[in-house]
Amino acid sequence: MNNKEIFWDATIEDVKKGFIESDEHYKCIICEEEFTKGRIYEIDSNLYDSRKATELHIEKSHDSTLEYLLGMNIAFTGISEVQRDVLVLIASGLTDKEIALKLGVAQSTIRSHRYKLREKEKQARLFLAMMELISSDTRKKVNILDKEALCDAHKTATTIDDRYNTTDKERENTIKNYMDENGAIKTYPAKEKNKIIVLSEIVKNFSKGKKYSEKEINRILKRVYDDYATIRRALIEYGFIERSNDCSTYWIKE
Repeated sequence: MNNKEIFWDATIEDVKKGFIESDEHYKCIICEEEFTKGRIYEIDSNLYDSRKATELHIEKSHDSTLEYLLGMNIAFTGISEVQRDVLVLIASGLTDKEIALKLGVAQSTIRSHRYKLREKEKQARLFLAMMELISSDTRKKVNILDKEALCDAHKTATTIDDRYNTTDKERENTIKNYMDENGAIKTYPAKEKNKIIVLSEIVKNFSKGKKYSEKEINRILKRVYDDYATIRRALIEYGFIERSNDCSTYWIKE
C-alpha cells in the first residue's frame, strides 16, 4: 500500500540533478524511471552509460528539472503566479528591461520582484537549516508523529488543502474500508479526504509514460468500479491523470 513518491524525500542536490543514485541504478525523481548501472543504453542511435542516459531522459521527457519545478502547482513551490512568470523569463536569459516589456510592467517592478524572490530564497535556506537541525537533534523528522507518519500529497495535486492532511495509518484503514483485496471499490467514499486516498490507489492500475485511449482507460476502471466515468473524471479533477483536449488520449500526470 506504499504510495510515497521519491520526489518528496530527494535532497536539494538530487532535485537539482533530477535523479537519485543507489548502488544498483539511477532513478528519475519525476517519473521514477530507472537506469541500471553497468548497462549501456541506445538513445537516438548513440550509446550511453546509465548516468548519461538518465540525464538525457530528463532532458527529453521533462525538458529539465527547472522546467518541471517552474511548472508545478504554486502551492508546492510557494511562489505566486507572477513570480513564476518572472522566474521563467529570468531562466530564459532575458534582461530586466526585456522581462518588463514582456509582462507589460515598469522595469522597477521587476527589480521589486527580484528583491522579494531574494528574500524568499534567504528565508527558505534558513527554514531548511532549522528543519535539518531539528531532525538531527531529535532523530525524528517533523512528519513523524508518535505512532504514525504524515503522508505527502501527490506532486501533481491540483489543490492543496486539509483534505491531504492524512497519516499512513489513516490511509491504510481507508483502503481497507473502501476497497477489497482485489483493488476494486466496495463503496465509493463521499468524504473528499477518503476519496483522494482511494483515487491514489486506483491510479496504480496505470503505467507511467504510457498513453491510453478512452476505451482502454474505461476498460481498466470498469474492473475497479461500475461507474467508471465518475472515477475517470475524479482522477482528472484531482490531478492524477491528464487527457488530451479532444479526450482521445489519457496518461498519468507526472
